[in-house]
Amino acid sequence: MSEIVVVLPKEKFKTLKGRDIEGFIRGNLLKAEETLKAEREEYLREKLRKLEEKLSEIEDQLDELREFYEKAKADKEKFLAVRNELRGENEKLRKELEEKKVHKT
Repeated sequence: MSEIVVVLPKEKFKTLKGRDIEGFIRGNLLKAEETLKAEREEYLREKLRKLEEKLSEIEDQLDELREFYEKAKADKEKFLAVRNELRGENEKLRKELEEKKVHKT
């Protein structure tokens, strides 16, 4: 066991003189230990609460990202369909234009 040095003012030392200091310290150590445990538990509960809040925020953001991704995916499919439709229409118009050029000459 290591040695602990306690420095007290003279007046306080005089009031403690003749008392069972070791017993007093042991009794207070148990109380201090209980207090520290309670403070640690409170700290951990608060930390858990904050982590749960953060997890909830992240889950909400993930849901938003999923919705955005699904919408973007659907939009892409629509744009591809329109592009293909326009390609076909463009090809048809080119052929008509070529036919008109051929008929004019």
